[in-house]
Amino acid sequence: MGARDFEGQALSGADGGHRHDADVLVIGGGPAGTWAAISAAAQGARVVLADKGFCGTSGATAPSGTGLWHVSPEGSARAEAKASRLAMGGHLAEHAWMDRVLAQTWDNVERLKDWGYPFPSDDEGQLRCTSLQGPEYMRLMRKRVKASGARILDHSPALELLVDAQGTVGGATGVNRQTGETWVVRAGAVVIATGGCAFLSKALGCNVLTGDGQLMAAEVGAAMSGMEFSNAYGLGPAFSSVTKSLFYNWATFYDRDGKAIEGAGSSRGRSVIAQNLQTQPVYACIDRADPQIRAWMRTAQPNFFVSFDRQGIDPFTQHFPVTLRLEGTVRGTGGLNLIDDSCATSVAGLYAAGDAATRELICGGFTGGGSHNAAWALSSGFWAGAGAAAFGQDARTRAPRALRRAGGVALATRGAEGYDSQAVVSAVQAEVFPYERNWFREGHVLAESLGRLDALWTRLRHSAPAATASEAVRAREAAAMLATARWMYRSALQRTETRGMHRRREHEALDPTQRHRLLSGGLDEVWVCAQPLTEALTA
Repeated sequence: MGARDFEGQALSGADGGHRHDADVLVIGGGPAGTWAAISAAAQGARVVLADKGFCGTSGATAPSGTGLWHVSPEGSARAEAKASRLAMGGHLAEHAWMDRVLAQTWDNVERLKDWGYPFPSDDEGQLRCTSLQGPEYMRLMRKRVKASGARILDHSPALELLVDAQGTVGGATGVNRQTGETWVVRAGAVVIATGGCAFLSKALGCNVLTGDGQLMAAEVGAAMSGMEFSNAYGLGPAFSSVTKSLFYNWATFYDRDGKAIEGAGSSRGRSVIAQNLQTQPVYACIDRADPQIRAWMRTAQPNFFVSFDRQGIDPFTQHFPVTLRLEGTVRGTGGLNLIDDSCATSVAGLYAAGDAATRELICGGFTGGGSHNAAWALSSGFWAGAGAAAFGQDARTRAPRALRRAGGVALATRGAEGYDSQAVVSAVQAEVFPYERNWFREGHVLAESLGRLDALWTRLRHSAPAATASEAVRAREAAAMLATARWMYRSALQRTETRGMHRRREHEALDPTQRHRLLSGGLDEVWVCAQPLTEALTA
């Protein structure tokens, strides 16, 4: 894996690989990452974007349609849009951040129009901008990143961050999956836009989302926020990875005998589905959609129907089995904590955007697919890119820095025991997939899981480093999933109430005294502490 330390451009022969210099390195090529790259380049910054997959086709947004929190500034529409989410999120969102996102989303949609995104028109000829088709959206965003002058490194997952003697982030290293060659990017600032962690649950577009960015950030001292709000499960057919749940608002859910399950539903009856799935299969039929709605569904999200068509199932008239797939922090609200309007983390030179960052600021303790998340991605990406550009360009004026690699597990460990990435993944999934552990939470169950997860982390810390860069990618994904699970469950154990998507069986009520955020972090020793809401301090 090469030497652990190097200085300036005088890289040792052991480091090898491709080397790049930039003002801003963006890690991740989804909506947040592409907006960050475009925004940074617009400020005159030299930008490199590194994507684990192929920028424009990988990630949760690219393969499907997504709603967008696009609300007119006219009248009371925005006030009503904010109010509808405050209670659902446990009153942890902040008006100032919601206002910023609504305004920036409106402005960025105007940019998309200018760039030629094909928004559809309604019957009166007005453009409908409340949804985006992932393939067209991300194809356009890749095109705009290239037009901005940013350099794209496809199939190039990052492995670890680089820091100087003061702990300021100065770039990252990684590997090209196709060639096996390593790469090094020295940058004045880094934007983490790697998405959330879906624990390799096979949810559509999510199997590249394993929490890598959060692990790298934690290794340099960054904190998370809202990790207890990370138990989002996507509803979908048992035989498909598609977890787009909007259409299930027109569905009826049945038991194995064909009897409707009382209280089961997509929006507010998912707990009933989860409860039933512990003892029996659950079936759905989208039998409450009229012909007009059915036609709209086919147009709005055609990929929703692909798996049904392949199996010869008519979801509008036939019963089909459903399941709930863990989507973790991708559809939850937990992520890297932000300390200012530029989406900076507490670590100098490190910024975060999209699902890699906390969405508590606009969603509190509850969100889901698309809508707010999509608006947050394009807004936070835009701000993080501009903030990183200012920081990175300023760094260019200073003397060259000595940098060291900050990665730990699978990279800098020096044990003799081998590292079985798949075994680690399976062990983590056994703790976070079951509904009785993660959907319906109890203190003693969380503590039991944490005991096993902590012991597993200790073993990894004393394991042998990965022998090759490609093996290191898999090992780091497994370690990131493990770290995410520990931040999740430590935070969930401390929040002794039910708020947002966090549910405690022995604490079913919302506790007004716990209207605060929970920050978390650390690796060998995970810590959690309460942080007052900004608006509570100024109210």
